[in-house]
This record gives sequence, C-alpha cells and structure tokens, in this order.
Amino acid sequence: MTDSTTSGQRAIAVFTSGGDSPGMNAAIRAVVRAGIFYGYNVYGIRRGFNGMIDGDIFEMTSRDVSNIVQRGGTVLKSARSDRFKTKEGMDQAYENIKPLNIEGLVALGGDGTFRGCWEFNQAYPDVNCIGVPCTIDNDLFGTDFCIGYDTAINTALEAIDKIRDTADSHNRLFFVEVMGRDAGFIALRSGIGGGAEAILVPESRTNIDHLISKLERGWNRNKSSSIVIVAEGDDEGGAFEIAKKVKERFDHYDTRVSVIGHMQRGGNPTCMDRVLASRLGVAAVEALVARRTNVMVGSVHNDIVHTPFDKATKHTQEINMQLLTIAEMLSS
Repeated sequence: MTDSTTSGQRAIAVFTSGGDSPGMNAAIRAVVRAGIFYGYNVYGIRRGFNGMIDGDIFEMTSRDVSNIVQRGGTVLKSARSDRFKTKEGMDQAYENIKPLNIEGLVALGGDGTFRGCWEFNQAYPDVNCIGVPCTIDNDLFGTDFCIGYDTAINTALEAIDKIRDTADSHNRLFFVEVMGRDAGFIALRSGIGGGAEAILVPESRTNIDHLISKLERGWNRNKSSSIVIVAEGDDEGGAFEIAKKVKERFDHYDTRVSVIGHMQRGGNPTCMDRVLASRLGVAAVEALVARRTNVMVGSVHNDIVHTPFDKATKHTQEINMQLLTIAEMLSS
C-alpha cells in the first residue's frame, strides 16, 4: 500500500469484483482520468474486496491506464470475498483506505458487489459508494445495457456463424449452449442474430414437444441443418440434456452439442462496450463529486440514470418478450 502523495488530498478508489466482463478496463481508465480531471488522487485496489482487506492499494496516474481501453479482462484483477462479509474484514478494509483520504469508492461489478458496498457504507457512512454495472448477463435493473454484454453476444454470434457452416456441410443439428444461468439475454439476441431455429431461455418454459415439431417442419422443408440456442439455465437442463431428450424422438439429423463457455467473458470489447464503459466511468466519478452514495450509474434510453443499490439488487431487468415472439416468428 502506498502513502498519499499529497497530505490531505481528497481521494477516490476504483476496483473490480465478481465475474470479469469485457469493457472493465475501459471503465477503469475512465474513472482514473475523470477522477484526476476533478482534482482527486485516484487509487486502484487489486482483487476487489480482498485487496481492500489486504491493503493491495496503489495510486494510479493517467499513464497507468494508457493502452488498456481495448483489452479484455481487468488490469485490477477480480475476486469474490467471503472475508468482506464479516465485520472484521470490513473493519480492516476501512483501516487500509482511511489513511489515504479515500472518501469514495467506484465498484465495477454486479449485484453481489453492490450489496457489499451498501453494507460497507452502512458501517462507514463517510465512504460514499458508486456502482458501475459490469456483467455479460445484462440482468441488472437500472440500465438498458451492462458493460460486457455487447461483446459477449458478438462473441457468441461469431461462434454460432462458424457452427452453422459445419452444420450445413454435414446435415447436422447443433445444440449450442451459451452463458445465462438466470437470464436469457445472451441466448435471445445471439440466437436471433444467428438465425437459430429455436431459442431456449430461463424466462420461458421449454416445451420439448413443440421444439421437436419445429425441427420436424424444418426437416420436411429440406433444411440442411438446424441450430438450437440454449441458455445454460434453461428449465429442461443444459444443451447436453436437451439434445439427449430430442434425439430419443427425433434422429433425422446427426446431432452435436457445443458449449461456448467462458470465451464469452474474454476478448477485446466492442466499440459499444468501450463507449458505454467510458460514459459510466465518468458518470460514477461525477456522482461522487455530487456526494451521491449507494447508487448504480446506468444508461436508460441513452440517458445517465442513478438507481439505488437496494433497487438494483432486488430487481432484475426483464427480458424483452417481444423479441421472443419475433424469434418464434422468424424461425417458423
């Protein structure tokens, strides 16, 4: 841990927590440079809440965030922390940040991160906390898009396009599993973009009979291949389980399963994610300047909005049911 370079200088800190998402580095860059613009010393905390407890805190300059806007992952590293859920852990974290005159925290993460920040502020109200939504699942309430989502759906779409090529060459039925344990945002948009014959998401119950009927209609129209997109949290199980159930009753195609997995978390962020991360990073600093606390900054209809942590974590963004209807219509 470094000492404050200027005695009494006001300071803020930024950290990433929970699952990583493409665009986090762009947000870190925005927080650091906006913080310096507004006259703060800006500190980075490595490894999320664990780093705050361990004192893994260092001052960041504008140069420290050069050449990171295009990089995936997070230069500050990320981790989940059970220790921060204890009073002893929070007390130690506070003892580490207070000598550096840190009066505000910018937390890049999801609902678990924001709950931790809210509890920390309840114990230490002199440290304001602002959240920046970073999750490829895109399920946080209070923003139309979370940082990382656009990159994730484009990564999934690229994989689906390549799978389509080999499926068409061999008259195959592919079940492609994408991330989405509790939400089907990735499956829905990548499925529509990839022209999938069916899209299975946690928000809508899967009817195996209906799925088989749809595949049979495609076979009767001499379709040379079919692709079914499955969110990992679908109620009928993952792609392997659903493929097994379908194959028992519909074996016209050579059936294959592909799980895209964690590659959806990585890779260079898209332009949309870089711009969104830059906007929300600056908005987070400006919220601290305005003495806001316990709010998540988000973008709704392209406007910056502030959503209280208790609302952002207790509610989830609902999937666009009209898109599900469109997907059904276009795949029939």
